[in-house]
Amino acid sequence: MTRLFNDPARFTDDMITGFATAHPDHVRAVRGGVVRARPTRKGKVAVLTGGGSGHYPAFCGVVGPGFADGSVIGNVFTSPSAAQARCVAEEAEAGGGVLFLFGNYAGDVINFGLAAQQLEGAGIPARCFAVTDDIASAPAADTGRRRGIAGGFVVFKTASAAAEEGASLDEVVGVAERTNARTRTLGVAFDGCTLPGAGDPLFTVPDGRLGLGLGIHGEPGVSEDALGTADELARTLVDGLLADRPADTAGDRRVGVVLNGLGATKYEELYVLWGAVARLLDEAGLTPVRPEVGELVTSLDMAGCSLTLTWLDEELERLWLAPADTPAFRRGAVPGTTENTGDNVATVRRTRTSPAGTLTPTASGEALQVAELTVAALRAARTTLHRDAVALGRLDAVAGDGDHGRGMCKGVDAALAAAEKAHAQQASPGAVLAAAGDAWAAEAGGTSGALWGSALRALGSTLPADRSPRREELASAAAGALTAVTSLGKAEVGDKTLVDALAPFVTTLTEQLRTGVPVREAYANAADEARAAAERTAALRPRLGRARPLAERSVGSPDPGATSLAAVLTALTGIAIPS
Repeated sequence: MTRLFNDPARFTDDMITGFATAHPDHVRAVRGGVVRARPTRKGKVAVLTGGGSGHYPAFCGVVGPGFADGSVIGNVFTSPSAAQARCVAEEAEAGGGVLFLFGNYAGDVINFGLAAQQLEGAGIPARCFAVTDDIASAPAADTGRRRGIAGGFVVFKTASAAAEEGASLDEVVGVAERTNARTRTLGVAFDGCTLPGAGDPLFTVPDGRLGLGLGIHGEPGVSEDALGTADELARTLVDGLLADRPADTAGDRRVGVVLNGLGATKYEELYVLWGAVARLLDEAGLTPVRPEVGELVTSLDMAGCSLTLTWLDEELERLWLAPADTPAFRRGAVPGTTENTGDNVATVRRTRTSPAGTLTPTASGEALQVAELTVAALRAARTTLHRDAVALGRLDAVAGDGDHGRGMCKGVDAALAAAEKAHAQQASPGAVLAAAGDAWAAEAGGTSGALWGSALRALGSTLPADRSPRREELASAAAGALTAVTSLGKAEVGDKTLVDALAPFVTTLTEQLRTGVPVREAYANAADEARAAAERTAALRPRLGRARPLAERSVGSPDPGATSLAAVLTALTGIAIPS
């Protein structure tokens, strides 16, 4: 159980404050995460690790000379927002471009991708790379759909070392790609983890059993097996990785190795396991190169471990062994750990780019009433989401990380505050929704945060600033929100996402408005269809997101994203929608 916290909703913020205070020689806190305490040399590629918190030492614990230039830190098990990623990048970049490194999860892919686009638009070269080392999450023929787990540590290390040597952005990306292609990880769980403030773990494992193929966000294993001896577990892990050995490594006998504890497995246990692993690797003709045994990529207090193998070529071995000096990982002596001085120091920080839409159109007359209605709708959404937060979290924990309820609450709280502020300035309905969308995406993070943010902004983009919207404009606004969500998240009906509720809502609303049904009645009918569609997702198998590797567990439970959307849409039927 996670026992030490103040407000669970501020767990990550409080952690960052304490972490930066404890390590002032290595890091300084910035909006969205941390960066190195001292600026790097001009022209260096800034390598930024990122993801949700709850994984320490990943991701912020490896910021420092020889390793990462900064880390973007989201809420527990939740992707940071694009706004957070952009802010950290602007603080860390030194003129050589930015590389975001993260695990292959939908929220991370979306939000870091958006941040990279925004940086490119501001004249800062930026690239993204998602790690895909988890062999249990997809077959060898479909490695692009695999999750990123502890093997990301090796990818982060080699790419960071290349950047420290002075490699270009393209070269650093190439190192990350090659390391990832040569890296495989398999993990097991003995028990689940507990989110701050929660009374129960996200999952449990029966006594005498283990979950094989766990995730690092509180996801259970993809299958169960008997818990045997350390020797037997070592055989399971080593044999599994060797069976998935990359095809182009037949002549490579030297491997980087990480035996990783997930948070509650003692070092003594890991060393017992390592003795058996080392023996099996020797029998397989493989030589471990500077193996790392310990906690490197954790999952709060999860009991479990994972084994990572990276088949090394000459360059990757040099980069794996290169010195580093960070709060959680030190190797050798880093030359010039003062980060250089004088003319070679990158001291110029670009002015932060403002999100689009900061010029707020003002409203009058009917449009002010629509803006007021928008704020009232967000208040109703807030009441609903806070009421359902625990239930949504439990639903999300069936095949995910259990954070959906908390993330939605953070998003709607921020959106309502931004909308109220914009409305007080007599902003137009579109500007109110744009402010709400930007705030939701920035504060909630994750896939849902990005999708709700884009939906609200798109919804407002078609609303007139000087009058109430006509029926066809309401239909167009709803359709625009759906297009924004599907374009960003790439989901389709049947993928078991919020699109399964949003699409029938839009279809029903559009058809009824076209045929002359009164607006209030049309909306209520559409909300009913969304609620029914959300319930029908219980029969679906997820084809996207963190739930996909645990698809069978998800069958029988409705999708949390579709459920929360339907609940909000239903709550809004109580708003005085004009007829």
